[in-house]
Amino acid sequence: MRTIIVDDERLAREELKGLLSEFGDFEIIGEYKNTIEAKEAIEKDAPDLVFMDIQMPGETGLQLLEKMSNPPRTVFVTAYDEYAIKAFELNAYDYLMKPIDPERLAEVHKKLVEENRTPESVQNSDVLREGDKVLIKDGEKVWFINVSDIRYFESEGNYVKVKFDNFKPLILRSLNSLEERMDEKLFFRANRKFLVNLNHITNIESWFNGGLQIEMSCGTKIEISRRQTIKFKDRFSL
Repeated sequence: MRTIIVDDERLAREELKGLLSEFGDFEIIGEYKNTIEAKEAIEKDAPDLVFMDIQMPGETGLQLLEKMSNPPRTVFVTAYDEYAIKAFELNAYDYLMKPIDPERLAEVHKKLVEENRTPESVQNSDVLREGDKVLIKDGEKVWFINVSDIRYFESEGNYVKVKFDNFKPLILRSLNSLEERMDEKLFFRANRKFLVNLNHITNIESWFNGGLQIEMSCGTKIEISRRQTIKFKDRFSL
């Protein structure tokens, strides 16, 4: 997993690098001392994973994650527990307290490995297109449905809701991995929480701050972020 570390304290970065070196899956491709440097690195290098402090000079780690429309998996590493709720509201992958407990880090590693080993984790050659079928399992319930029947995917922490018909089962996946799996001609990333089926958009309206609001065939209204609105207009305007 291509990983970057963001922390204004050099010793904290060194400690985390040492802990991560115990696992064979983390490839540290960069370390940064503030969110300005981190944002540039994320946009340039597209890491799979970010370990980031919250309290840093200038912009906080939470503020950086909040303004990114398609962030990588982000594990916050902080000495303060009062930001945990806000972090998970922003779909942080996990939240580690300083000093880092090696067992908690091992739990994060295990979760990442298990997620990457699920059948849905595939290469771009296995993109799901209109007409393909998918198997969805939630507890004891199982569905085998057409990809085109899915209205949208909605991120819920470490899980994603899959909306089709009158169902919303939860699957243990990240929205980013699902976006990679889905045909871009069929699905569009509306914002950090929603990946929508273009064929199920029934109405579009101008929205606040230059964004758009879409209505899906199931009646759900979803805001397209300002950044994604630019992509949407560039892609579909005549």
